[in-house]
Formats: sequence, C-alpha cells, structure tokens
Amino acid sequence: MEKPSWIVSPDDVLPYSPANHTGTVNRRLISQANVGAKHVEVLLGVIEKDQGALPHAHPGIEQVCYLLSGTADVEVDGERGQMKAGECCYLPPDKKHVFTVTSDEPARLLVIYSPPYEEHPDRVIR
Repeated sequence: MEKPSWIVSPDDVLPYSPANHTGTVNRRLISQANVGAKHVEVLLGVIEKDQGALPHAHPGIEQVCYLLSGTADVEVDGERGQMKAGECCYLPPDKKHVFTVTSDEPARLLVIYSPPYEEHPDRVIR
C-alpha cells in the first residue's frame, strides 16, 4: 500500500540550516508546501552541543518546542530555564528567545509554529 501524502517522515523532506541558528539542521515536516497546512507548521530539528538559536523573536507567531532527546538552556524575554527530554516550552509571540543545547549528544526537537513561520525574513526580529 502506498503511503498517503499527509503522512510525512523526515526522509520525505529536505534538510536545511535555519537563519539565525548555529549547528542546526531542520526538516519541515508539516507545511503548506507539502500537506497544505495553512495555520500550523511542524519541524524536526537536530542541534549540536553549545549551538542553537541566537536571540530573536517572531512577531505574531506562537512557537512550541518539544525536546525529544538531549538537554537545553532556554531563555524567554530574559527569564532562563533548563529543559530535558520529554519537556516542552512555549515561546510567546514577540518575545525574544534563545535556545542552546547543553547535552553532549545532539538534541532532537519538534518545533511547532502557529501561524507558520516558513523562514520568511519579515516573520523574525533579531
């Protein structure tokens, strides 16, 4: 049986290195381009130790990060916290945030944006 187009595996999408991030490879799993999603976007990210997102914010976009493996330090609007696998963080619209992997092994995380970010330069403030 052929896999339906609305079931997506990481191998189905091309990897890319997102802007304003270091040591990061993302795969856009759910998007308008591949499944027609208009109000949500889901990415799988792999981030190396001591690497991650530099300070930035997304105007009008909510972001959720679910850590599948590894550990990370997260800062939102000047408040800091530590995440471990199985935990989730919420990054509110318009709030500057930083995400840095602290585990020796690369961290794997799901990133959810609503509405979609799609790497549009006008949807990020550095």
